[in-house]
Amino acid sequence: MSEISGAAPRPLVGLSEAPAARGLPAAPVGRGLQRAPLDRFFLPLAVGPTFLVMVAVFGLPLLFSLWLALTGWSPQQGLFGGEFVGLANFEDLLSDRVFMASLGVTFGFTAAAVLAQMLLGLGIAMLLNLDLPGMRGFRTALVLPMMVTPIVGALCWKLLLDPNHGVVNHWLGTRIVWLGVPETALVAVWLVNVWHSTPYVALILLAGLRSLPHEPHEAAEIDGASRWQVFRHVTLPLLQPFLLVALLLRTIFEFRAFDNVYAMTGGGPANATMLLSMFTYLTSFVRFDFGLGAAAAWLMLLMSMAMCLVFIAVLRRGGPR
Repeated sequence: MSEISGAAPRPLVGLSEAPAARGLPAAPVGRGLQRAPLDRFFLPLAVGPTFLVMVAVFGLPLLFSLWLALTGWSPQQGLFGGEFVGLANFEDLLSDRVFMASLGVTFGFTAAAVLAQMLLGLGIAMLLNLDLPGMRGFRTALVLPMMVTPIVGALCWKLLLDPNHGVVNHWLGTRIVWLGVPETALVAVWLVNVWHSTPYVALILLAGLRSLPHEPHEAAEIDGASRWQVFRHVTLPLLQPFLLVALLLRTIFEFRAFDNVYAMTGGGPANATMLLSMFTYLTSFVRFDFGLGAAAAWLMLLMSMAMCLVFIAVLRRGGPR
């Protein structure tokens, strides 16, 4: 023991020693400096082609539509042969009675459709969130309306609402000209939009409900809260981000709704279903007034962007206070 304790300690090769002292090859100097330019240009090289394609597909047509909105251009002229008129097209829009009426119809239709979709979607999501036998089948069947192309679904509903041979009138035992009377045409289009888009809202809210923590609900139940109190004071605040996302998406989509109106009424009767999208289409591709149509499209874009900014501000602030 004395020999062992008295022996001189054996020197250990530390990690701090030079690699050459440990018999290892030294790393070449400047390797990190050589890789730095590659790392710096990797992101532009990877994203650059996609960005150029997006600019060519979306950016150039957008700039061309802006040029059309500021000029008086007709198909008989050259591609850039229109005369610059400034904001005259926008002034003509604001003095157009059909456009102003379509603006009111669009806002009313959007508000009614989004409100119905949010309420029905929340109710359906609450029902599908229950763990009952066969609930998976109902959740799968929920997406069936979403799988139907909007134009196909609108044409099917047009047949169902036919005043002479439609199933709806047969079930009601009456003869209502759903799509030929201003009082019912917009309601019919609204019902079709709600039928087609409510499952989308329900799926978003169902995903939110399935991801909520159970502890706040259990604590509220232990404190003696009723189901309505738990839903109002616990479930809704936790579900608020999902509600705002669904509200934002549906508001944008319904504000520019076109498929159902085009297939079912074409903007009639008597401009009762003349939404902004339909007005833009008819102005551009039926009347061939591309300058006025481009101006209407840009007004739609600006209003949509304004709504998006409002919703994004609310989301960043953490919801309405």
